[in-house]
Amino acid sequence: MSAGTPHSADAAQPADAAQPADAAQPADAAQPADAAQPADAAQSAGATQEASGSSPANGSQGPSAPGLLLSARDIRELADAAGIRPSKQRGQNFVMDPNTVRTIVGRAGITPGQAVLEVGPGLGSLTLGLLEAGADVAAIELDRGLAELLPLTLHARGVDEERYRLVHADALQVTELSDLPHAGQPTALVANLPYNVATPILLTILERFPEIRTALVMVQSEVVDRLTAGPGSRTYGGPSVKAAWYGRAEQAGRISRQIFWPVPNVDSALVELTRHDEPLGTSAERAEVFAVIDAAFAQRRKTLRAALAPWAGSPTRSEEILRAAGIDPGARGETLEIEQFRSIARASGEIA
Repeated sequence: MSAGTPHSADAAQPADAAQPADAAQPADAAQPADAAQPADAAQSAGATQEASGSSPANGSQGPSAPGLLLSARDIRELADAAGIRPSKQRGQNFVMDPNTVRTIVGRAGITPGQAVLEVGPGLGSLTLGLLEAGADVAAIELDRGLAELLPLTLHARGVDEERYRLVHADALQVTELSDLPHAGQPTALVANLPYNVATPILLTILERFPEIRTALVMVQSEVVDRLTAGPGSRTYGGPSVKAAWYGRAEQAGRISRQIFWPVPNVDSALVELTRHDEPLGTSAERAEVFAVIDAAFAQRRKTLRAALAPWAGSPTRSEEILRAAGIDPGARGETLEIEQFRSIARASGEIA
């Protein structure tokens, strides 16, 4: 995987768009932990698995026995032994319930041998759930301590190192995904996304990696509401329309606060996005449409004639473009569907 600059239109989302303080951190590959603490922590987790009698997650064996996943006790022991504490700055809340992990993996429809991308694997709860289901996992982790600990945890629980790849990087900077040795390029995104950057991460991954055909991510409930909202609703906005460019987004279930450590102050939910069979346009067309979307929602209470004036160059040209696209200049952006935004972008090229 390699690093680049995130798309500005995708990154600048309201509420959950704040990037981590070290978002510009170089995309260094994860290095094995030299310190004794992470290794001891991983060995502790491995010992818990051995005591339960579960089998290793080797690729030739398919889905593993029930003891592979991390329990709440495992999570606490791993974190305590490695000196890791969840970071509020990075929106870290670790999943502690194996049953919830299996529910998420089941809803994602993961099949044995499939390559899956996970962003923010943390201590490895969902990673192990995906591996248990027979998937191979490419993971991106920003936190250096977690990036050092995860390979040791997987090794201690008998996971074949060819079944996963881990990159220590900011997901907003990654521009290439390496092939997994057996499964190839990831075709699905399954992740518990950091809440403070959930929307830009999801939209950036959909933009950069067309081979990702489905996404099932756990995010803040209000983010799910925005991503799945329809025109005219209170929560409909830029993220709603941009998600619709890539595919169909729908709510996929609510998640109890109590399965996280620490317990968050917000509700969580799953959102599932399935790509359109064919793209709605080229990358250049997407950039033009997203520029219209950004302008329309920058001042969402204004009419489109006024809101699009800075983008169009003047209120007069804005009105001409809107009429050419068959859109009422007195309408507001929150009433338009993705196809109407596409019409505005096309009409702009025809109006001098």
